[in-house]
Amino acid sequence: MANITLSIPDDIYEKMKRYKEVKWSEVARKAIIEYLKKIEESRKEVSTKDLLKELGENFERDIDKIDLKKFEKYYKKMREAEWKRYMTQVF
Repeated sequence: MANITLSIPDDIYEKMKRYKEVKWSEVARKAIIEYLKKIEESRKEVSTKDLLKELGENFERDIDKIDLKKFEKYYKKMREAEWKRYMTQVF
């Protein structure tokens, strides 16, 4: 098992010394493990299938109704407008 060194304020250290029965390295180890779990869960990738399931049947049904030709037309129009806006800001 690897070892690490922690720096803590002196007043906190004085308070910790009052509780000699507490294994502070174990407290720190558990806190680090819990924090890592939170980080990993927040960065967990979700599959498209799972996302659709979470969004519900109505969403999946509505997305199937989208006219792709119409979407493509408006998407291109939006990209052109964004490009024009960008070019007027740059130059």
